[in-house]
Amino acid sequence: MNLTKEEVLEQCTKMCKNTLMETLDISFCEVGKDYLVAKMPVTPKVHQPDGVLHGGAMVALAESVGSAASFMFLNAKDFYIRGIEISANHVKSVKEGNVYARAEILHNGRTTQLWDIKIRDEEQNLVSVVKLTTIALPKTR
Repeated sequence: MNLTKEEVLEQCTKMCKNTLMETLDISFCEVGKDYLVAKMPVTPKVHQPDGVLHGGAMVALAESVGSAASFMFLNAKDFYIRGIEISANHVKSVKEGNVYARAEILHNGRTTQLWDIKIRDEEQNLVSVVKLTTIALPKTR
């Protein structure tokens, strides 16, 4: 990564403008050598009808942070990053506050990347475990 941590977070924020991430109020809050963290507020707009965080919103958070991490760590100016497989196990309900998704690289190949994403609540309780596979597709010139 050739950018400072602040520059990475700023780029992630810019990428979210007018996207699903902006709609869900997802923001990027921490970056390290091999991980990226995003947070999402748990409000009624991401609830399922019985008042808890919707599993689909958690999957959207996970794919957002994993795809952004692929883009940042691959220095992907010459690539499109796409999620090609995602699986999630939701283990705890959340009604309010924030959830945090931390994407860590398990495999960083030239074409595919495998991400381990843990979503936790504000008390660090595990909420969801997600595995995401991304692919880097060359941009045509």
